[in-house]
Amino acid sequence: MSAFADVVARDLRLALRQRGDAVMVVLFFVLTAMLFPFAVGPEPNLLARLAAGVIWVTALLAVLLSLERLFLADFEDGSLELLVLAPTPLSLTVLAKVLAHWLTTGLPLIAAAPLIALLYNMDEAALPVLMLAMLLGTPSLSLTGAVGAALTLGARRGGVLVPLLVLPLYIPVLIFGVAAIDAALAGLSARPYLLFLGAIFLVSSVVAPLASAAALRQAVE
Repeated sequence: MSAFADVVARDLRLALRQRGDAVMVVLFFVLTAMLFPFAVGPEPNLLARLAAGVIWVTALLAVLLSLERLFLADFEDGSLELLVLAPTPLSLTVLAKVLAHWLTTGLPLIAAAPLIALLYNMDEAALPVLMLAMLLGTPSLSLTGAVGAALTLGARRGGVLVPLLVLPLYIPVLIFGVAAIDAALAGLSARPYLLFLGAIFLVSSVVAPLASAAALRQAVE
């Protein structure tokens, strides 16, 4: 656990030195969401119906922007080889890096989501469900994205390949995340959809680090 905490702290320090990357992700999320009303019109009821889908799609795309740098810096400066050879299980190291990625990417998106929801005239009663759904769903996006980032590490045009690999795997999170908010807006129980998001998160937290670790070993070799 000490090694796990060290990796998280190291990645957070590096992220703070390059805080522009995290700011860019949040700005992309906010600005992209603000473009939709210009395309569909300012009608409040229409915007309220679109709010859940817009928030999740823009959050998903914002996470994609940051995936390429998840392992790239370590790969380029040789740190990745040391992490692979370290006595700490590589899957645990991957999990630590994913946690740091989520703290600098997913958590700011969750903080910005209520602002977008209010701009889209979403009922305030659905905001707790929105926050809980994103709290369960965004870690799954980081975990699944880590697999794509590891598989394309060292490949030419890896930044283009990552979305092609990852986007189909994001669809379940997108579906259940939007469905939870729509259920809350309709006065129905969002619990089944939140449970599905929780199940996806639990499965991803076990499978994704193992798959990413295997892909990283292959990239180093």
